[in-house]
Amino acid sequence: MTRLKRTGTASEGYRALLRSQQTVNDGPLDSVVRELVKTRVSQLNGCLFCIDMHTTEARRAGESEQRLYHLAAWHESPLYTARERAALRYAEAVTRCADVDDAHWEDLRGHFPDEAELGQLVLQVALINALNRLAVPLRKEPGSAA
Repeated sequence: MTRLKRTGTASEGYRALLRSQQTVNDGPLDSVVRELVKTRVSQLNGCLFCIDMHTTEARRAGESEQRLYHLAAWHESPLYTARERAALRYAEAVTRCADVDDAHWEDLRGHFPDEAELGQLVLQVALINALNRLAVPLRKEPGSAA
């Protein structure tokens, strides 16, 4: 059971996070990359609520079941583009609080040369981590709007 409804005392802050997510949704970041990143980060953070939500959204957007199944082991799967791999590698590093060294950053930048899209990717990774860190301890259940 969800421990705290978002309409509680922190509702304004939570709405601000959701508005930020809407900004990313409306921005130049490719929707496939966006959903892959949100799902993979949610897997790493153990956020069942977000895994359920983002795999559902990815399927609605046309993502294949097989690519979603392979996401937990994307390093070994041939199903992802070099661009998607760069985004996933960045998302995993940030989620694990690992160093994003200059070589890693330049590789990412090579796959996302549009500064606006790169900025949206950076924001997306930060946002999904923040949202996971709200949903996990609050025990948000799949399908719940609370």
